[in-house]
Amino acid sequence: MNFKIEKRVGVRAPSDRIWEVIADLPGWDSWNPVETGVSGTIAFGGQINLTESIEGLPGRQVTGRVADWQPNAQLVWTERRGWLFNVVRYYEIEELEPGSCIIANGFIFSGFRGEGFHDKHRKTIRNACEAIGEALRLKIDSL
Repeated sequence: MNFKIEKRVGVRAPSDRIWEVIADLPGWDSWNPVETGVSGTIAFGGQINLTESIEGLPGRQVTGRVADWQPNAQLVWTERRGWLFNVVRYYEIEELEPGSCIIANGFIFSGFRGEGFHDKHRKTIRNACEAIGEALRLKIDSL
Protein backbone atom coordinates (compact mmCIF):
# COMPACT_ATOMS: atom_id res chain seq x y z
CA MET A 1 0.00 0.00 0.00
CA ASN A 2 1.19 3.54 -0.78
CA PHE A 3 0.91 6.60 1.48
CA LYS A 4 1.08 10.03 -0.13
CA ILE A 5 1.76 13.55 1.13
CA GLU A 6 1.42 16.36 -1.41
CA LYS A 7 1.17 20.13 -1.73
CA ARG A 8 -0.27 21.85 -4.79
CA VAL A 9 0.12 25.57 -5.58
CA GLY A 10 -1.18 27.72 -8.40
CA VAL A 11 1.30 29.77 -10.40
CA ARG A 12 0.78 32.33 -13.13
CA ALA A 13 3.60 31.22 -15.39
CA PRO A 14 4.02 28.97 -18.42
CA SER A 15 5.11 25.39 -17.80
CA ASP A 16 8.45 25.89 -19.57
CA ARG A 17 9.45 28.67 -17.13
CA ILE A 18 8.55 26.45 -14.17
CA TRP A 19 10.48 23.55 -15.69
CA GLU A 20 13.58 25.73 -16.09
CA VAL A 21 13.59 26.30 -12.31
CA ILE A 22 13.01 22.62 -11.47
CA ALA A 23 15.53 21.32 -14.03
CA ASP A 24 18.27 23.64 -12.70
CA LEU A 25 19.30 21.24 -9.92
CA PRO A 26 22.23 23.33 -8.59
CA GLY A 27 19.90 26.36 -8.54
CA TRP A 28 17.63 24.75 -5.94
CA ASP A 29 19.83 26.29 -3.22
CA SER A 30 18.39 29.70 -4.21
CA TRP A 31 14.79 28.74 -3.44
CA ASN A 32 14.31 25.29 -1.87
CA PRO A 33 14.33 25.37 1.95
CA VAL A 34 14.34 21.57 2.30
CA GLU A 35 16.42 20.07 -0.55
CA THR A 36 19.82 21.71 -0.96
CA GLY A 37 23.18 20.85 -2.46
CA VAL A 38 21.33 19.19 -5.32
CA SER A 39 23.33 17.63 -8.13
CA GLY A 40 22.77 14.91 -10.66
CA THR A 41 21.43 14.12 -14.08
CA ILE A 42 17.84 14.35 -15.20
CA ALA A 43 17.65 11.26 -17.39
CA PHE A 44 15.96 7.89 -17.00
CA GLY A 45 18.00 6.05 -14.37
CA GLY A 46 20.04 9.19 -13.66
CA GLN A 47 21.22 9.83 -10.14
CA ILE A 48 20.12 12.77 -7.99
CA ASN A 49 22.07 13.67 -4.84
CA LEU A 50 20.92 16.19 -2.26
CA THR A 51 20.83 17.13 1.38
CA GLU A 52 17.36 16.88 2.88
CA SER A 53 16.66 19.11 5.89
CA ILE A 54 13.10 18.66 7.10
CA GLU A 55 12.43 20.60 10.29
CA GLY A 56 11.84 18.13 13.12
CA LEU A 57 13.74 15.28 11.42
CA PRO A 58 17.49 14.70 11.27
CA GLY A 59 19.17 16.09 8.16
CA ARG A 60 20.34 13.44 5.77
CA GLN A 61 22.08 12.80 2.48
CA VAL A 62 19.80 11.41 -0.22
CA THR A 63 20.76 9.50 -3.32
CA GLY A 64 17.85 8.79 -5.64
CA ARG A 65 17.33 7.40 -9.11
CA VAL A 66 15.27 9.24 -11.69
CA ALA A 67 12.27 7.01 -12.32
CA ASP A 68 10.44 9.30 -14.71
CA TRP A 69 10.69 12.77 -16.16
CA GLN A 70 9.11 14.79 -18.89
CA PRO A 71 10.20 18.33 -19.73
CA ASN A 72 7.63 20.94 -18.69
CA ALA A 73 5.63 18.28 -16.84
CA GLN A 74 7.37 16.18 -14.16
CA LEU A 75 10.46 15.00 -12.33
CA VAL A 76 10.19 11.79 -10.28
CA TRP A 77 12.93 10.02 -8.36
CA THR A 78 12.97 7.02 -6.06
CA GLU A 79 14.93 6.30 -2.94
CA ARG A 80 15.22 3.02 -1.08
CA ARG A 81 15.58 3.36 2.69
CA GLY A 82 17.17 0.01 3.35
CA TRP A 83 14.80 -2.91 3.53
CA LEU A 84 12.28 -0.87 5.51
CA PHE A 85 10.55 1.18 2.83
CA ASN A 86 10.81 3.11 -0.42
CA VAL A 87 10.16 6.78 -1.12
CA VAL A 88 9.04 8.30 -4.39
CA ARG A 89 9.68 12.04 -4.55
CA TYR A 90 8.11 14.15 -7.28
CA TYR A 91 7.45 17.54 -8.81
CA GLU A 92 4.59 17.79 -11.30
CA ILE A 93 3.48 20.70 -13.48
CA GLU A 94 -0.09 20.74 -14.75
CA GLU A 95 -0.84 23.46 -17.27
CA LEU A 96 -4.43 24.62 -16.84
CA GLU A 97 -4.22 27.13 -19.68
CA PRO A 98 -1.32 28.98 -21.28
CA GLY A 99 0.47 30.93 -18.55
CA SER A 100 -1.38 29.27 -15.66
CA CYS A 101 -0.23 26.09 -13.93
CA ILE A 102 -0.61 23.97 -10.83
CA ILE A 103 2.66 22.69 -9.35
CA ALA A 104 2.58 19.66 -7.08
CA ASN A 105 5.41 18.33 -4.95
CA GLY A 106 5.13 15.32 -2.76
CA PHE A 107 6.32 12.09 -1.22
CA ILE A 108 4.89 8.58 -1.66
CA PHE A 109 5.90 5.98 0.93
CA SER A 110 5.63 2.24 0.37
CA GLY A 111 7.06 -0.97 1.72
CA PHE A 112 7.19 -2.79 5.03
CA ARG A 113 7.60 0.29 7.26
CA GLY A 114 6.33 2.99 4.91
CA GLU A 115 2.94 3.28 6.63
CA GLY A 116 4.47 3.72 10.07
CA PHE A 117 6.95 6.36 8.88
CA HIS A 118 4.15 8.17 7.05
CA ASP A 119 1.83 8.13 10.05
CA LYS A 120 4.52 9.23 12.51
CA HIS A 121 5.88 12.09 10.39
CA ARG A 122 2.88 13.10 8.25
CA LYS A 123 2.51 16.62 9.72
CA THR A 124 6.25 17.33 9.56
CA ILE A 125 6.51 16.19 5.95
CA ARG A 126 3.34 18.05 4.98
CA ASN A 127 4.90 21.23 6.41
CA ALA A 128 8.03 20.58 4.33
CA CYS A 129 5.94 20.13 1.16
CA GLU A 130 4.09 23.37 1.92
CA ALA A 131 7.38 25.24 2.45
CA ILE A 132 8.76 23.88 -0.83
CA GLY A 133 5.58 24.71 -2.76
CA GLU A 134 5.46 28.27 -1.45
CA ALA A 135 9.19 28.84 -2.04
CA LEU A 136 8.91 27.53 -5.60
CA ARG A 137 5.91 29.77 -6.26
CA LEU A 138 7.81 32.82 -4.94
CA LYS A 139 10.88 31.95 -7.05
CA ILE A 140 8.79 31.67 -10.21
CA ASP A 141 6.86 34.86 -9.42
CA SER A 142 10.20 36.70 -9.11
CA LEU A 143 11.35 35.73 -12.63
